[in-house]
Amino acid sequence: VQLQASGGGLVQSGGSLRLSCATSGLSSDEYSIGWFRQAPGKEREGVSCLNRNGSTFYADSVKGRFTITSDNAKNTVYLQMNSLKPEDTAVYYCAADVLGGLAPFWYDHWGQGTLVTVSS
Repeated sequence: VQLQASGGGLVQSGGSLRLSCATSGLSSDEYSIGWFRQAPGKEREGVSCLNRNGSTFYADSVKGRFTITSDNAKNTVYLQMNSLKPEDTAVYYCAADVLGGLAPFWYDHWGQGTLVTVSS
């Protein structure tokens, strides 16, 4: 199982970014994909997940602003981030696991991170 996150960058407050998580070696009906972030000096936290049954979950801090989707033909999961705030600044990671959810410790397979910086 391999995952590769991309799409991070520098954006002004209120702006948007779309992160991509390209996957290989797994099928969408066997694995859930989660997005996580880690800000400097803080613990890694769950942002959103797309469970293998198609259900989605979001952290309260991003509800209504972030949307997780997938393109199975491209083996890619996206995180559309709108109305970005400075507190969204973090390294964002995607991960895969059979169980899913927003708790990082459940996830066994991780991609490298992509940095999102939101300026005020």
